[in-house]
Amino acid sequence: MKVRLEGLSKSFPGVRAVDQVSLEYESGKLYALVGENGAGKSTLMKLLYGMLPPDEGRILIDGAPVSLGSPQDAIALGIGMVHQHFMLVDTLSAAENVVLGAEPLKGGLIDRDAARRAVRENAERFHLDLDPDAPMESLSVGEAQRVEILKVLYRGAELLIFDEPTGVLTPQESRFLFEILRRFTGEGKTVILITHKLDEVLELADEVDVMRRGRYVGRVSGSEASAEGLARMMVGREVLFRVEKGHARPGDVLLELEGIGLDAAPARRALEDVSFSIRRGEIFGVAGVEGNGQREIASLVTGMLAPDRGRLLFAGEVRPKLDPKGARRLGIAHVPEDRQRTGLVLDMDLGENLILGQEEDPALGSRGLLWPSRVQDLAARRIEGFDLRASDPRQSARELSGGNQQKLILARELARNPALLVASQPTRGVDVGAIESIHRLLIEKRDAGMAVLLFSSELSELLALCDRIGVLYRGRMAAVLDAAGCDEEELGLWITGAKEAGHVS
Repeated sequence: MKVRLEGLSKSFPGVRAVDQVSLEYESGKLYALVGENGAGKSTLMKLLYGMLPPDEGRILIDGAPVSLGSPQDAIALGIGMVHQHFMLVDTLSAAENVVLGAEPLKGGLIDRDAARRAVRENAERFHLDLDPDAPMESLSVGEAQRVEILKVLYRGAELLIFDEPTGVLTPQESRFLFEILRRFTGEGKTVILITHKLDEVLELADEVDVMRRGRYVGRVSGSEASAEGLARMMVGREVLFRVEKGHARPGDVLLELEGIGLDAAPARRALEDVSFSIRRGEIFGVAGVEGNGQREIASLVTGMLAPDRGRLLFAGEVRPKLDPKGARRLGIAHVPEDRQRTGLVLDMDLGENLILGQEEDPALGSRGLLWPSRVQDLAARRIEGFDLRASDPRQSARELSGGNQQKLILARELARNPALLVASQPTRGVDVGAIESIHRLLIEKRDAGMAVLLFSSELSELLALCDRIGVLYRGRMAAVLDAAGCDEEELGLWITGAKEAGHVS
């Protein structure tokens, strides 16, 4: 299967998202598509998948022009897409999700046995370990992604598009996915991988295509590519991959957790006897395989959960009934791990999202009414200050790329000059240039006296930014380590439980 894009262009109000892009894809290869947030990568792939109509240009398959008026047209021609944010129905089983919309029938009824067989056959063929009868709500993020992949395979895809597939995966799940992608190309399928993670690109890609501000910059052989060279093509300048960080000058203790326990369900505890403290002017990181209690700690500190045991103290005072509004008033800001579900209201515009939690600010209105002109003026300043790729403050948050949605949340939370920032995966799905800016910003805020509680699945990020790192293992704080004296290998041993808990400071 040979696919060619010729002069594709797509514009939205105030922005030319894709500008005269021409590319060619051959069978049996993995192509990486990289670029800054808002460079047009996802838009280009949505054109190829029939989700959007091009304003100009055409698509050819095996030399013949094709019309892709919908994803159904693309699927019929052998093109499938695994989206960054899964499109699954939680109330259905894995097999029911896989065949949804293309159910096998027998006697006018859905043939559930045939559906299970189809799922098992593809799962076994590509070593995708999955129970067809498992309810979606019981599956991990990595297992849910396997359901999305099986959906595409069930429909006969020969070209598979993956949009930021490792953004929500643990390192172990990412390794498993890489093996699957290699099997696809080994069987002659074409894979297009949209990603911001240059280490993945260098490990996996046969060819690397680079976009910048809607335009195609060029293609580099994966064997000849370098992280520095790709970053320069993406951003148009040299990029620092490790932020310069001086010694911290921590002040007084701002946040303390003492013997925190949280019950998740009968016979299981989400957190057990968790204790640690954070001082003003330091970055305290939390490392651990996803699901070991990170989400619960973030929810406790931001007032969304109350502990079953233990005490939470802020600025030296016990806070037994902390709620989200009270947390904001104390100066606690929050960048949640799921930007779309808990960080933004997608159908509200950028200005409205940028003042969430600040509606009572007298500078924005009075007597319960907001002044739209002031909201939009404030939004325009924050959009410029954080280099958000947006056409207008009245644009909806849904229309932004994933990375720009993340920057939108950071702009809102940091504009409040909080005493404590709780940041969960702050650079997930963000390009290398923006990662550099976010890292530098967090160090600057630390040096100005802000405390940061950082949750990240990237061990390199924790080691680069943090002053101390707490290791969560099965709901317990296994150790608190000095980041300067630690490396990724040692940290990896701690998070997998290979090292026994030592002295926790």
